[in-house]
Order: sequence, then C-alpha cells, then structure tokens
Amino acid sequence: MIRTSESHNHVRTRISDRPASIASFLPGAEGGNAVPAQPTRRGLLVATAGFGLAAPAFASQTPGWPNQSLRLVVPFTPGGSNDNFARPVAEALQVALGRPVVVENRPGAAGSIGAAFVAAAPPDGHTLLLASSSFATSSTIRRTSFDALDSFDAIQRLCTAPMVVVTKPNSPFRSMDQLVAHARAHPGALLYGMAGLGGVGHFAMEAFNLASRLQMEAIPYSGIAPAQADLVSGRIDFLMTTLASVRGLVEAGTVPVIAVSTAGRVPEMPDVPTIRETTGLDFEVTVWWGILAPRGVPAPVQHRLNAEIAKAVQAPSYLRFLEAEGARPAPLGLPEFRDALRTDVLRWRQVATEARITVN
Repeated sequence: MIRTSESHNHVRTRISDRPASIASFLPGAEGGNAVPAQPTRRGLLVATAGFGLAAPAFASQTPGWPNQSLRLVVPFTPGGSNDNFARPVAEALQVALGRPVVVENRPGAAGSIGAAFVAAAPPDGHTLLLASSSFATSSTIRRTSFDALDSFDAIQRLCTAPMVVVTKPNSPFRSMDQLVAHARAHPGALLYGMAGLGGVGHFAMEAFNLASRLQMEAIPYSGIAPAQADLVSGRIDFLMTTLASVRGLVEAGTVPVIAVSTAGRVPEMPDVPTIRETTGLDFEVTVWWGILAPRGVPAPVQHRLNAEIAKAVQAPSYLRFLEAEGARPAPLGLPEFRDALRTDVLRWRQVATEARITVN
C-alpha cells in the first residue's frame, strides 16, 4: 500500500495575455510532470488566422452560447505534455468562439484534483477538462468525487501517440524478445522505471507483465526526469514511456529504442518493431489526449465544440506541433470518442483488478 501526497495549487493563464509564439518544452511523464528545458526552435506558432471563425450553421444551433469566458482546466503543472497540447487548442477556440479562453492548471492527485473541479462545474459548456490516458488509469484506483465515465461528456479527442521501450546505454538487449527471454530466465532481476504511480506508464507495464506472465521489479519516480537520469546512468534497465518524453535522449543516440507499443510500426521510426511483432504477445497501448466537459452539456454546444476542436487539431500549425511531439491528430465524432473513452477506462479497470494495483 503506497501513500502519496501532492499539491493542490492551481495557476490561471489567460490566453489573450500570452504571446502568439508558445515556447515548447520537453514534455514530462504521461502523467504530466514537466521536464524543465530551455525554449527551443520547436516553439509553436499558432497561426490564428488559419483557424477561421465558427460556421453560421453552428452559431444558429447555439444561441446565447458562449456568453462568458471559457475555462480549460489542465490537471497538471504548466509545461508538461498535457499543458502543451491544451494551449494551442485554447487559442483556436478563443478565435472561433469570440470569447476569452483561460487555461487553468490545477495539479494534484495524479490529475484527480482538476478532474473533480470540472466534474462539479455547471454543465453549460464554459468549463472543460484536458484529459489523457492517465485520466483513465488513475481514476480506476483513486477514491474520487467523480466517476470517469458517468461524470463527464466526452467532447473531442485531440491526438494519440505511441509508447516506446528504451533501454539503458550499452544494454545487452537490442530487441524486445531478448529482454523478455532474459526476464523469463531471471525472474525479478530486471528493473524498470515508471514516472508516477497510477499513470499510463505504470498501467502499461502492469498490462505487459500480465500478458507476458513475467516478474520484473518496478522503480517508481516522481516524474520522468529522475527516471531518465537513472536509465542513462544504468541504475535501471529500461523504461516504457511516451516517445515525446524521451525524444531528446533518443535523438541524441543516448538510449536505444527497441520496441513501440502500437498495433503497427510508427512513421517516425519505421525500423523499430512493435512489441507484438517481436514477442508474439497480445499487447498494444496507445496514449491519447482529449477534451471532456461536465455531464449534461447541451447537445448543440457539444457538437459545436467537437467541430471547432477538430478543426483546431488539423490546422497546419497544430499538425507541425504534433509531429514534433511524436503524436498525430486523432479527432472523433461525439459517439466514437465516448465509446473509445469507455473502452479505455474499462480496460484499465480490469488491469487494476488483475494486477491488484492500489494507491491510497
């Protein structure tokens, strides 16, 4: 039984007060812990003119909305992957809707603090939540005031990204089947890191252990940065994490990538095989980010938000941003995103039960 304690502080940022150029960060763990970095040329330029205004048809379906500023709650600290994906969308919505959009960071309890705030907000379409795969995982094992499925309307999926398996420098394992073979021959000998308890990285490895029936020792960290440091120094054997969180190490040639978690190979790394391809195991994980709202938002408002966000994530500036982050746009219709969210939550609930994952 593991006890955790996290800050409940929150930070508000009005999009209209920010410059058009948003400095990029190395995203943190899939749970949202930021890895501090100097601004780079990967900074995102949001070309607001490219997003356009809402179509008259949508305007006629949502009379009187929006009638105030919108709030997009990011349940993690500024600078992490969730925050980075949210801000350009907020800017696009501000232009399309003609109302200020405030990005509000409410970190704590692996995202549960911010999610609880949004779940309790009026369902009028003015308060939204930036959610991700870690919302689906952490909500299955934490006592919360909300239900991941019953307390929210699924508005729009933004993007998806692969997870990758990276090993320490000079590792003897150059493929996933070699790593698995060693783990079978030496139960409990291999150490893997995970950036936070209850995040998608934690659950992905638990799902892999269940699928492979292996015993490997988990080393939890407060974020991806210390996990990366121990990987580079050789204190742990491997990480399964998002490509974005280790892109710097991979591009520098510091750590090798031996597998991706998706169903098929990813265009960014065509020579890297999938876990299923090399091991034969029935295993696949794709990380996602999306927008939720309190349950009960009027249908016309949901449809307009769905359409405007879909336009935003397919704008050229956002596509360039996603490519730099190792992600790709993945908007869905309202019913499709609702079904995808439900499938993801139910999957991780099953993993939590079978692996006996608990966090108090």
